[in-house]
Amino acid sequence: MAQFDVYINPSKKSREAYPYIIDIQNALISDIATRIVLPLGKLSHFRNEKMNGLTQAIEYENEQFILLTPQISSMPANLLKSPVGSVESLRDEIIAAIDFAITGL
Repeated sequence: MAQFDVYINPSKKSREAYPYIIDIQNALISDIATRIVLPLGKLSHFRNEKMNGLTQAIEYENEQFILLTPQISSMPANLLKSPVGSVESLRDEIIAAIDFAITGL
């Protein structure tokens, strides 16, 4: 598992609104059974949740999504099967959103 890998949301109930999960956990923390993740929500479902600096609108697989930083959570690593892609190129934006959520800066 690599930081910023993208996985299909394992929950069939929430997959329509949150099709993807981003693994944001650093590889140095690999000995625990969970991963720290952020959901990617379809922008069309979350237009009122957009907040500059916190919930970035991003494009992935030619679709518009919103990085739902306030919904940061953990999930069992075994639920995250094979990655379907990576958003490593958005590393700075993701870290900035997490930093904004914690520090307000």
